[in-house]
Amino acid sequence: MLMGRLGQSAATLGFYGDDLDPDEVSILLQVQPTVGVTKGGRWRTSLGTEKIAHTGSWRIEAVRCEPEDLSSQVEALLALTTSDLSVWRALTARFRGVIFCGLWLDTYNDGLELRPQVLSAIAERGLILDFDIYVGD
Repeated sequence: MLMGRLGQSAATLGFYGDDLDPDEVSILLQVQPTVGVTKGGRWRTSLGTEKIAHTGSWRIEAVRCEPEDLSSQVEALLALTTSDLSVWRALTARFRGVIFCGLWLDTYNDGLELRPQVLSAIAERGLILDFDIYVGD
């Protein structure tokens, strides 16, 4: 049975931890984050709201896709970073490493597929795959 495709998708690669130093993560992954903040530091949301970080974080965001194209978004995020799996293993041993996926339904029965090579790349790096699924706006 063929389901409808999800209306939109967003993807973020992130590392989180109380002793996380965003500059260190940037050096190791060889890319600057969209947001990088130490625990207790201040940062601004995309809408300009100032927040205080409850834990350290380092995040890069993919361009939102409409309709959904989560596999390409994850591939694009990982392509920005080092391919050295020992670096990834060291980071995920110290911090919570996550691929966050925001998914928006257009109907009650939309679906998505992730390509095997994308799932393999996520697993090789020891990352958690975290889905938030939204209905409507």
